[in-house]
Amino acid sequence: MANTEKPRFQVQYEEVKKELMNELGYKNINQVPKLEKIVLNMGLGDVKDNSKSFNMAVDELGLITGQKPIVTKAKKSISNFKLRQNQSIGAKVTLRGSNMYEFFDRFISVVLPRVRDFDGVSTKSFDGRGNYNIGIKEQLIFPEISYENIDKVRGLDICFVTTAKSNDEAKALLTALGMPFKK
Repeated sequence: MANTEKPRFQVQYEEVKKELMNELGYKNINQVPKLEKIVLNMGLGDVKDNSKSFNMAVDELGLITGQKPIVTKAKKSISNFKLRQNQSIGAKVTLRGSNMYEFFDRFISVVLPRVRDFDGVSTKSFDGRGNYNIGIKEQLIFPEISYENIDKVRGLDICFVTTAKSNDEAKALLTALGMPFKK
């Protein structure tokens, strides 16, 4: 039997929607920005020749997200980087719907507090189109990753894609959902 209960942050978004509508001055509830998807990307160009290490990193990304990652391949050959066309160089996962809200909940509640000397995420990482990007230096801050099972500390990029049209709208949305920005 499938779990039909909505994730906590999805319910919170429904509650915050009206507040955002008043704060941003919208007349229609459908104009309020929402979280569209979360994309996690791990560049693995340094282990492109070591298939065991590459597969281990892809498995770690799968553990973090609960979804099977897509292996990204090089589009063209670049001799200076010893890169051949169609060579595996990274992995990515796109989270949508309830998986996205579950990940967002774990990221805000569990992962960010585990970062050493954490005082909030930067407000300068918006891209001008309403999306927010954050870089994680080590995958060890995720509770799913066991320290004994990793071969190398790797980082990953997380992109929060919203339907907001500006940085201010996206910041208002993420702040309302609980993203801890620096003061």
